[in-house]
Amino acid sequence: MATTLMKPPTPALKDKPRTGAQRESRLGNVALFVLLAVGSLAMLAPLLWMFTTALKTKVQVFALPPVWIPNPPQWDTFIRMWTEAPILSGFKNSLIVALSVTIIGTFTSALAAFALAKLRLPYKNAIFLVLLSGLMVPYPTIMIPQFVMFSRLHWVDTLLPLIVPLLFGNIIMIFFLRQYLSTVPDSMIEAAKIDGASYLQIFRVMILPMIRPAIAAQFILWFMFIWNDYLAPILYLNTPEKQTLQVVIANLNVEFATQRDYPLIMAASFVALLPILVVFLIFQRQIIESVALTGSKG
Repeated sequence: MATTLMKPPTPALKDKPRTGAQRESRLGNVALFVLLAVGSLAMLAPLLWMFTTALKTKVQVFALPPVWIPNPPQWDTFIRMWTEAPILSGFKNSLIVALSVTIIGTFTSALAAFALAKLRLPYKNAIFLVLLSGLMVPYPTIMIPQFVMFSRLHWVDTLLPLIVPLLFGNIIMIFFLRQYLSTVPDSMIEAAKIDGASYLQIFRVMILPMIRPAIAAQFILWFMFIWNDYLAPILYLNTPEKQTLQVVIANLNVEFATQRDYPLIMAASFVALLPILVVFLIFQRQIIESVALTGSKG
């Protein structure tokens, strides 16, 4: 009778010691984390100083050595700014301009990019080059003719000059989305056309979900530009109730700086940053996805 040979149980494998390359990689990650943390603190320092200055008294703003943490904090400054300056109307006007321009303009920019990238249009490359040449024209060269045109339309001292010209798209966004769509195979569009889909259906069902991360990234950049714009609003808006938030804050610098009421100015400036922060938090995931997709396609 054959005997069955039993193999002795293998001892548990011990953890291998870390190699020199693994230790160097871990040290590199720690050093990178520390470097990024220091950089983030350096970038957040002006924002924190702005917030703490809004909570100081007029005397504490100019105190030496500087007062880093005001005691007691003057929270009434954030309440006082709504009554002593037209912050609410400026906030509302900025939201009207920024949201209407970016929402409608983003849709028209995506349509234009889809047409220039995937539709069989005559002279579409020439049209695209003409659009790009518009980026080379500085705004001050067309500022006076544009003002004369809008004044004849009786649009001065209204929000229309800030909204209507930008509803038809942004050249930079059109360029970015067109380059993004160039990676989409034309066979997908042709297959959808064979199945009986119209171009609008293709754009809504196929293209929009595909370019959503790129749209989110460009939406934030355009929203920041419109929200922080100062030149066009100060050119067209004269009535304080119709001015945007950036013009209102600039007027606060003129009016309250002579009174050394810098806490009020800093409180208004801090509130002006909140919409940009909210928009960034909403579209943060899409921005990261856009960067990841761009890196994988490159």
